[in-house]
Amino acid sequence: MQSSNKKYDYVIVGAGFFGAVFANEMKKKGKKCLVLDKRHHIGGNCYTRKVHDINVHVYGPHIFHTSNQKIWEYVNKLVEFRQFVYSPLAKYGDEYYSLPFNMWTFNQLWGVKTPFEAKKKIAETIVPCDNPKNLEEFALSILGTDVYEKLICHYTEKHWQRHPRDLPAFLIKRLPFRLTYDANYYNDKYCGIPIGGYTAIFEKLLENIEVRLNVDFLAHRAYYESIGTKIVFTGKLDELFGYKYGDLDYRSLSFKHDIYDYENHQGVVAINHTSKDVPYTRTIEHKYFEGVKTEKTVVTTETPVKHTRYTTPYYPVNNKENNEKFKKYLTEAKQLDNYIFGGRLADYKYYDMHQVIGSALSKAKKENK
Repeated sequence: MQSSNKKYDYVIVGAGFFGAVFANEMKKKGKKCLVLDKRHHIGGNCYTRKVHDINVHVYGPHIFHTSNQKIWEYVNKLVEFRQFVYSPLAKYGDEYYSLPFNMWTFNQLWGVKTPFEAKKKIAETIVPCDNPKNLEEFALSILGTDVYEKLICHYTEKHWQRHPRDLPAFLIKRLPFRLTYDANYYNDKYCGIPIGGYTAIFEKLLENIEVRLNVDFLAHRAYYESIGTKIVFTGKLDELFGYKYGDLDYRSLSFKHDIYDYENHQGVVAINHTSKDVPYTRTIEHKYFEGVKTEKTVVTTETPVKHTRYTTPYYPVNNKENNEKFKKYLTEAKQLDNYIFGGRLADYKYYDMHQVIGSALSKAKKENK
């Protein structure tokens, strides 16, 4: 219940999926919400901007996939989705390979044609390891040296700014590996792209909710705490607590958007560049997300950059050292009774979009009890 001296029931820091879904659920219950965001737009890293009739994924490609029927129905009530199959390519030197790892990949690598032949070739190249302790050991023990050297090692090192032996194995366990000619990246029951771009989802979620952009909550923390009964925080915990236990590491990115005066540049939505001598990790041609017909095309080059306190955090680096630091910040966070935490940054966890939505719905339900 809103305090008599408070203007808002909830001040929500962050207009990404967690903040927007939570605000929408509270609005349905008659609660008054204020949503803040540092950026000049809503939608967080899922923000899309229209350029020459193409919805550009400004902060990298976002494909909505889930096996949770309730989450799928939830987002489809907001906007219409287009069925989408994500089948990127990998480029190593002048060679192209199908992703994720499937029979097309192994055919392109070794010329094998059957699963039996592929298993035999993989068995010849694997480096056995009974208890893989890092990403390198796991990849070599499952996929072998050929796949590791051409498609994993250098891409991963660029992607995370760390050698694969310094990264946890679970990061690669997320990637499909199958002995079929199936180049669909995801195994989920539902997979699609919102028609009209992701920004339309956030406009719907935040309809009739007060939103203030270009606002640094931490610079005015005392004021916003004074006007909100509860604070919903989706930012970085290390920043919230003044980095008292040290900086948490994140993967940061730089995006360069190029417009070409012809209709087709690379012929596929995404190419992973796995060679060591290529500084960037991905190129994304956005028109293929929604299959639009245009005379021009927009291609984004995605390049990892060293993370600092002043770069945008995209992915938490969940190695042992960072997880130990995060536990200390989490202990501090639990002492803030008027705060609710959620999202990829506040939870310091690699979430997919449907997981963030599910978490926001769950915490909103708890608040409504």
